Amino acid sequence: MEFGLLFACCGGAGILVLLLVVAVIVLYNRLIVLRNRVDNAWSQIDVQLRRRYDLIPNLVETVKGYMTHEAETLQKVTQARNMAINAGTVKEQGAAENMLTSTLKSLFAVAEAYPDLKANQNFMMLQEELSGTESKIAYARQFYNDSVMSFNTAIQKFPANIIAGILGFSQRDYFEIEVEAREAVQVKF
Repeated sequence: MEFGLLFACCGGAGILVLLLVVAVIVLYNRLIVLRNRVDNAWSQIDVQLRRRYDLIPNLVETVKGYMTHEAETLQKVTQARNMAINAGTVKEQGAAENMLTSTLKSLFAVAEAYPDLKANQNFMMLQEELSGTESKIAYARQFYNDSVMSFNTAIQKFPANIIAGILGFSQRDYFEIEVEAREAVQVKF
């Protein structure tokens, strides 16, 4: 009789421990999925940013021949591109992208004063590609920020916050763009 009571008591505790282990595994796996989704979303932003960075030297070279008196503007675009390429964190990337967008807007504003440049097929093609890339960056940024929100919310909710804290999951930063830089680069011909 004592054996049956001991088994019933330990069997119930064993089931409780088993359920707890299963719950921890499920929560951990969910956090992994969300973290990987954030990493993937950042990779998509990175692909579009790299495409943008690759377009800029071609744009600068195209413009250089026409804008002999605007060397400072071209230099600022190049410096902003280099800062953006070398940014290490999401916050640094956001700040660098704000600067790059601002310098590109300056470049296109200055280009307005050069009718031959505005008519140049290469310039027009690069401007169109850059504009399309800006749209893709905006979409990728939105998806990334949505993924970050889901991940950050998951690691803040009980009981996942306990598991997240123990296993080293930490909040991710949003990829924020200044209000002035939110509009796509536009050139009017």
